[in-house]
Amino acid sequence: MSKWSKNLDQAASKVSKGAHRKDVDDSAWSVMKLPTLWEAVGHSDLDGVVWFRKEIDIPADWQGKDLMLELGPIDDLDTTYVNGTKIGEVSTYYYAYLKPRSYTVPADVVTAGANTIAIKVTDNTGGGGIYGKPEQLKIYPVGHTGESLSLAGDWKYQVAVDLKEFTPMPVSQAVVINQNSPTMLYNAMLAPVIPYGIKGAIWYQGESNTERAQQYQQLFPALIANWRTDWGQGDFPFYFTQIAPFEYDIEDICPELQEAQLMTLSVKNTGMAVTTDIGNIKDIHPRNKQMVGRRLARWALAKDYGQHDLVYSGPLYRSMQKEEAKIRIEFDHTGSGLMALGGDLKHFTIAGADKKFVEAKAEIDNNTVLVYSEQVTEPVAVRYAWSNTAVGNLYNFDGLPASPFRTDDWDGVTLKDSDPQEEK
Repeated sequence: MSKWSKNLDQAASKVSKGAHRKDVDDSAWSVMKLPTLWEAVGHSDLDGVVWFRKEIDIPADWQGKDLMLELGPIDDLDTTYVNGTKIGEVSTYYYAYLKPRSYTVPADVVTAGANTIAIKVTDNTGGGGIYGKPEQLKIYPVGHTGESLSLAGDWKYQVAVDLKEFTPMPVSQAVVINQNSPTMLYNAMLAPVIPYGIKGAIWYQGESNTERAQQYQQLFPALIANWRTDWGQGDFPFYFTQIAPFEYDIEDICPELQEAQLMTLSVKNTGMAVTTDIGNIKDIHPRNKQMVGRRLARWALAKDYGQHDLVYSGPLYRSMQKEEAKIRIEFDHTGSGLMALGGDLKHFTIAGADKKFVEAKAEIDNNTVLVYSEQVTEPVAVRYAWSNTAVGNLYNFDGLPASPFRTDDWDGVTLKDSDPQEEK
């Protein structure tokens, strides 16, 4: 891989000779407005190496000062130059596309007047380019963000290497045998630390199980039991994070896995942090991990560190009771009481014996919720936040959100169509 990467750099240098230098002739280069992924502006099937260049006018009073160059996130790798001097790079692929670039330009590199920024961007798969928000592209004296110059807009660019015309990337053993291979994670990451002393475990679930929620109902409790057996230190606490909403391609696979996680609370000495409100439906790796940690910490503080009065969970579905044309939902962990954050309760649906769910009205009544709809006079079941992207607003007054839930165990049912003709 190292040899392949070196050859790729050499090939890029042959095409874009001296592209990093201030005085190189780029008059024949094309123009691209940044920020954007290059797939969005005419290079839909390009993976490879692209050089970007922009000339900027530096104010005279900036000369002799260190400057901060911000470029936003780049997909994937970059090597960045100012006036021919390398000032920074990201050279490893591990989540490189998520990293906003911020590089210090030393004072001795800066001149008053014309200065040239040159960036070599390497992308091996998927989207490529300098793709953040316009306000993320800027340069300013260190410590003086209010004086920034915007770098958004026209940049010169040249495609140096198209990987379709280059030697294929070598397939390493790490790709053939990876974290998804049976026994790999256990033997590499758990076995070496068993049986060191353990107080408890926290678990942040990945997304590869979302299409197999029923299997997960068995797998997750089995994993917990396995860890406890191998450590041989009793039923130590096992606290886990419920996955957040995300725009999956398959309908309702998110709430089905959330339900499997909710069911795991029947295992002794477990706890669950709900994250429905701190996810990102467009990013499967939501960045607000601090709040995830705070919610997990509540379980540990209350259960294991003596803070017995601390409310450690949001409302969790307990039971339902039919009351004429309404269904009353009861919860555990109501804390100081239930509340609807930001207005009326939303994302409640209700169905009769026909298993056709419709949008429902929901009202808090003491520490319960009454759910009803004029379309369903004989209700049988209720669901809450039962979709891939639903962000509910039922909380307790301690600021902890309710977990998505359903009162039924029906498979393959969806929202009832509001058009009678289509329904027929």
